[in-house]
Amino acid sequence: MSLPLASPRSGRGSACGNAQIGNRPGFYIGPRRIGTACISLRGLFLYNIGMANKGMTAEEKKSVASFIDLASDLARGGYFLGEREYSFYDDSDIVDNHEKSTSSLQNCKACRLCERRKNVVPGEGAPNPLVMVIGEAPGADEDACGRPFVGKAGQLLDKMLASIGLSRESNCFIANIVKCRPPENRDPQPDEIAACAGFLECQIQTLKPRFILCVGRLSSQALLHSAEPIGKIRGKFMDFEAAGMTIPLIATYHPSALLRNEEYKRPAWDDLKLLRAALGAEGK
Repeated sequence: MSLPLASPRSGRGSACGNAQIGNRPGFYIGPRRIGTACISLRGLFLYNIGMANKGMTAEEKKSVASFIDLASDLARGGYFLGEREYSFYDDSDIVDNHEKSTSSLQNCKACRLCERRKNVVPGEGAPNPLVMVIGEAPGADEDACGRPFVGKAGQLLDKMLASIGLSRESNCFIANIVKCRPPENRDPQPDEIAACAGFLECQIQTLKPRFILCVGRLSSQALLHSAEPIGKIRGKFMDFEAAGMTIPLIATYHPSALLRNEEYKRPAWDDLKLLRAALGAEGK
């Protein structure tokens, strides 16, 4: 199963095109201010729906969002803007689906990487993440414990994510394009990437992240079906389309590349700031 092609972002109407609402001096209470507060409250609720509201059913989420939307309509002069369509899911369904697919992966022998692995590394993080971070392949540390990004590069990744308010404990899910360690940490081969593509696509469809952050050349090229170097892919959002979803995707340098070459730190930070701005717009 091949991953769908992404295309450059264009026009408005996406999560990254939303206007950010800032604090203004001379705060006052009035219908317009209340309406703005309701809009921000709804955005904050949707932004954190999988974090602060774990265990909610899809119907409960819809009820809260509908109430906030109705309140914002009334606060803006009593205009009812009509019924909205919501795409919420039971949190328990998200966890169950991911656990089932992860369990089936433990016995996977679809490629040669199964022969020397100690542990499969499916990924870890929040069940309904704001951001899905997708790297390249597990290393020795990850192979030993079955968790992604736990070595020096992983420690740096955690710091990078924390700098923009993200973490694998609360609002991120971290995975790789292949789930088993290539020998001697070599690059995964095209047939190995293809063997894991169906599982990665299933993860994306199940987790439904608001954004995707690709770290490294190989993961960026695999998801974007591109042969461009990471230096040309990074620095902009792309639309990643899967199963009827359009997910904003941004790529940056792999943390291990930053450890080897400090010149990459500045552009990587610029990429993170773009993601942070998009997350801020989504939250409003």
